[in-house]
Amino acid sequence: MNGGRRESPVVARRDGLPLLRGVSLDATGTLIACPRRGEIYAEVLARHGLDLPVADIERGFLTAWKEFECRLVRGEDRYNSHPHGARGFWGDLLDRMCLLLEREAPGPFATAELFARFERADAWELRPGCRKVLSELRRRGLRVAVTSNWDRRLPRVLANLGLGDYLDAVICSEEVGSAKPAEPIFLAACRALELQPASVLHVGDAKIEDREGALAAGLRALWLDAAHGDIGSLDEVLDYVPR
Repeated sequence: MNGGRRESPVVARRDGLPLLRGVSLDATGTLIACPRRGEIYAEVLARHGLDLPVADIERGFLTAWKEFECRLVRGEDRYNSHPHGARGFWGDLLDRMCLLLEREAPGPFATAELFARFERADAWELRPGCRKVLSELRRRGLRVAVTSNWDRRLPRVLANLGLGDYLDAVICSEEVGSAKPAEPIFLAACRALELQPASVLHVGDAKIEDREGALAAGLRALWLDAAHGDIGSLDEVLDYVPR
């Protein structure tokens, strides 16, 4: 520790290391969060005749998500690889969640409503320090991207949350056709920023998908995790970028 700052060899300056000119940030868990997911599902499903406790929805959702995750090969995007895209994926996830909870799935209209509902700003909240950090990165002249395993709604979600003006690019896995930790999505972010990978710092809350994936693609990286990460809060990113 040095004055409260965590030492990280990942972004330490070395002879010959290009000047840091851009920052890429993960979305969910890093910049934004969805604390009301279970409540929103319960509210929408009730309108379609399916009453479920929030705790059961959360349990079923997470189990279904993990099952679907296990089917993917490294770098495969769950939305792009689905024959019916993101809507098809989320519909299948809802059906599986209901099956796990031993309830009949409510049908396509509920899926459509949920899909639209999670594009709205009030389904999300900004993580602590989000707006301050993005504003300061832009003030310091850095190019800023969001790079995330997300479907094509992500740019609209971020715009609805008032973050669009802070960003030079939004890179989502469905568009790229490849998901973190694979190299293509990180290189797509660098191309969008018009920067070489070595001059871009990626920040995210997943050790493998964000930190290790970015490093393997030639970027610099910080793992955001309060207990074990390179940084414990989003505002610590500012300690690692030029003023």
